[in-house]
Amino acid sequence: TMSRVSEIILICTGLLTSDPRLKDCMQQIHQAVQESVGTAMMDQELFRKCVGTFLLLFPLTHCMLNLFSSSLHRHAIGDTNLPFCLQSCVMPLEYALAVHEAGTEQVHKYVGKEPSGLKFNKLYLDEEDKPHNPMVNAGAIVISSLLKPGSNKAEKFDFMMDYLKKMAGREYVAFSNATFQSEKETGDRNYAIGYYLKEKKCFPSGADMMAALDFYFQLCSIEVTCESGSVMAATLANGGICPITGEQVLSAEAVRNTLSLMHSCGMYDFSGQFAFHVGLPAKSGVSGAVLLVVPNIMGVMCWSPALDRVGNSIRGIHFCQELVSLFNFHNYDNLRHFVKKLDPRRQTGHERNKSVVDLMFAAYSGDVSALRRIALSAVNMELTDYDTRTALHVASAEGHLDTVKFLTHTCKVNPNAKDRWGNTPLDDAMQFGHNAVVKVLQEYQSIYTHTLIDSASNQSSAVCRPQLASVDGLRWSLL
Repeated sequence: TMSRVSEIILICTGLLTSDPRLKDCMQQIHQAVQESVGTAMMDQELFRKCVGTFLLLFPLTHCMLNLFSSSLHRHAIGDTNLPFCLQSCVMPLEYALAVHEAGTEQVHKYVGKEPSGLKFNKLYLDEEDKPHNPMVNAGAIVISSLLKPGSNKAEKFDFMMDYLKKMAGREYVAFSNATFQSEKETGDRNYAIGYYLKEKKCFPSGADMMAALDFYFQLCSIEVTCESGSVMAATLANGGICPITGEQVLSAEAVRNTLSLMHSCGMYDFSGQFAFHVGLPAKSGVSGAVLLVVPNIMGVMCWSPALDRVGNSIRGIHFCQELVSLFNFHNYDNLRHFVKKLDPRRQTGHERNKSVVDLMFAAYSGDVSALRRIALSAVNMELTDYDTRTALHVASAEGHLDTVKFLTHTCKVNPNAKDRWGNTPLDDAMQFGHNAVVKVLQEYQSIYTHTLIDSASNQSSAVCRPQLASVDGLRWSLL
């Protein structure tokens, strides 16, 4: 409602609704609520009318965003370290965790997959008496009852906080008690939804409706910054693997389901328009946050508190639209023939040469961290230099045991590749007397020959298929 959005905006600016300087302002807001028809959201014009004489109390409107690519590149605009509450942006994150823990079938016994066509806080269920999807209040409340069943409130909250910190690469994730108390005091609509869900037996057996609501309010009150939020989005873009730590936080199934529902239901009543014009999975919140995912490329967190009538960040929406007008990130942009838009996924000859140099230098230096970053950037780890030597040749010749183990056991590169002189990595290791490396390569060569080659021959056919590469559980398709 308008008053609720106003209170969230005040909290974000560091002011309380009980501030005596705002007494007349709050009276005007409540009067506007009484005179409004239906449940209209606070728009910019009405908010300015109510607080026009009090604007000196407010700081300048914030607008900030942070982009984090799966190749560990960041780009920040504005004061990206300023904390704000996730609010509804937590919904896809809690849903992803529920699917990761319990599986798709179990979760969707209690919540649907369809856009509702109604406002996010309506007391309305689908034909099976289930919330329409996890991106509306009713669905999120039910999902909160599915997490960590049988645990108390403290254990559930700690479980969720640990999960979010893993998604954020251990960057800033905190809790706003002020927002939590405000949510509990003004959440009449959510309490009504909770009792309606209880009446319709939407909760799993043994679930406590009030505990689920309390947990839901806590989740909405979790704080992030644009910096940490963009890493969360990048983890979703990276198939559930945090690009900072390399840790698999979510299963591929959980990420796929989450992105699908974000695409169809994530932007309130604007979801259809957003899918049409932007064509990317996203989730907005009434704090002014927009969490945007460009699958396999990057994650974006944008925060600007000014909202439109349906509760989405005005500047956040505008940024997303401008992004896809410049880059061919829309799900249905043609990746091969759309020359009018930029495509950062295409590698020019110069970029390929740079990849070869970076790969060879990392192997020569024994820098496993650099090799891991290169692998997560979807670079072919079997690239060769002018002498057709691979990174495994270089690492073997230098005797870097950990590097050789990473390239073989993790990246699964071909150990039988020959350079221009006909030497394999094993030949180089033997020539320079690196016995430990020789042993590892001999063992891997045996496994590679008897397992990988046999498997590949069994699956071969006359049809040309996309090749799959795997790094620490991350898979991508090289067309």
